[in-house]
Amino acid sequence: MQADAAALSARRRGRLRREIPGALALAPTALVVLVVFLGCMLWTVRLSFTSSQLLPRFDFVGFEQFERLLGMGRFIVSAQNLVIFGVLFIAGCLVLGYLLAVFIDQKVRAEGAFRSIFLFPHAMSFVVTGLAWQWLLNPELGLQRLVRSWGWESFTFDWLVDRDMAIYTIVIAAIWQAAGLVMVILLAGLRGVDADLWKAAKIDGIPTWRVYGWIVTPLLKPMIVTAVVLLAISVVKLFDLVVAMTHGGPGIATEVPAKFVMDHLFERNNIGLATACAVMMLITVLAVLAPWLYARTRGGQRT
Repeated sequence: MQADAAALSARRRGRLRREIPGALALAPTALVVLVVFLGCMLWTVRLSFTSSQLLPRFDFVGFEQFERLLGMGRFIVSAQNLVIFGVLFIAGCLVLGYLLAVFIDQKVRAEGAFRSIFLFPHAMSFVVTGLAWQWLLNPELGLQRLVRSWGWESFTFDWLVDRDMAIYTIVIAAIWQAAGLVMVILLAGLRGVDADLWKAAKIDGIPTWRVYGWIVTPLLKPMIVTAVVLLAISVVKLFDLVVAMTHGGPGIATEVPAKFVMDHLFERNNIGLATACAVMMLITVLAVLAPWLYARTRGGQRT
């Protein structure tokens, strides 16, 4: 018994000696996460329940800022724009990225060049992308003027200055910028499909499009989920592309929550209202991610 206890104690000491260096190495990162990320998050939530204006206050006004926020037309428009942008952006990137990945998967010539061309827009920031598309879609400078110079005087493409269509120009620019990333993720999944599956489908005479649609696509579920999560993060962070292309206009037609927060935080000096909007965005993100995290947790327990 004494020998077993001594051996157990020795194993514990050995395990501690192995784990302590790793824990010490991770301690600074864990401290940053606790202090910076969680601390700022809790600080933001606290300020959303105050009447803070230019400087933080430490009073408590309950849900007054949230009630005021939900009664503002500008915030409602920004929330609607974020939903429209998010749905179209994620769907557009998945469809276009998948089609590009299938195209590359056909082992076309100059595959490396095509990959670089499709992925190149993702190397640029949203600011550069926004400025380039602003120029292209400007009725006085870009596509409309070019086509009219070719003789089609009646051609009109003024979505950028149309209140009803301006948000869709931002969707187009964002899809162009992010579809290459989706292509890379899905192409990696396509290259991981077992070659025997393709041989079996060929022997059975199944058309290629049906193999991609009904057999290969379900196998790409982990890659698709990864792409959706990355794209969803871009949706929530949407700010610089809007500022670069329309600055929220015409009027407030392309306003988004992140711009609402920045405007009220640094220009309108209303910290309480800005942090209330930030908390609403946080709640939305948690509501979207909760089902995915739950599914991953259940999946991990089953395996």
